[in-house]
Amino acid sequence: MGNDGVETVGLGFCFEDLPVGRRFKTIGRTVTEADITNFVNSTGMVEMLFTNLEFLAHDRGTKQRLAPAALVYAFAEGLLVQSTMQHTGLAFLHMELNVENPVFAGDTVHAECEIIEARLSRSRPDRGLVRTRVRVVKQDGSLALTYTPLRMVKCRKAGGC
Repeated sequence: MGNDGVETVGLGFCFEDLPVGRRFKTIGRTVTEADITNFVNSTGMVEMLFTNLEFLAHDRGTKQRLAPAALVYAFAEGLLVQSTMQHTGLAFLHMELNVENPVFAGDTVHAECEIIEARLSRSRPDRGLVRTRVRVVKQDGSLALTYTPLRMVKCRKAGGC
């Protein structure tokens, strides 16, 4: 409950909610042509792979607009932040990322998450460190990305976990 006695909904998981082995998945998000255009223009990633359908058709054998892996990763993180880290996620510390398969405009992705490491912070007793294995999956079940972020998260109690 908040200070006003009203429960706040939509808050993320605390360290105590994230034991090793816990698994969950997010809702899906469809990648649109507009998403790709806006992303490549705002980041400066105006590579022909993302901006030139003629190049894709002749050199890559596809007529579909390709999404940058960075965009797909950002969508997965957005889905996770919205559903699991609001107010409880404190820091993104490290990650390894593998691109498994391309994502195209019109594909829908969701994130599947498994807790693979959970430990208390040595320097901050009111914080936990949680590493997850995130699989970004397309609507057909194929794997788009895998990554293993290490994050610092709040403990439920202010004095420590």
